[in-house]
Amino acid sequence: MAGKTEQIKGKSKEVVGSLIGNKDLESEGTADRNAGEAKEKVGHVTDKVEEVIEKVEHKATEVIEKAK
Repeated sequence: MAGKTEQIKGKSKEVVGSLIGNKDLESEGTADRNAGEAKEKVGHVTDKVEEVIEKVEHKATEVIEKAK
């Protein structure tokens, strides 16, 4: 969720910066939006890695139980 919030904040800064002709604010907004997108992607990757770890743990438990 933090990534989405940062994206929205960044987009707002971009729009305001563009409207008032403030290139620094517009650039800051772009950076914030890009950082938010990166955080969101990292979050998705983290979720996928956790899923894989859970599946491996489950399979390992099954193999151990069958070996008993």
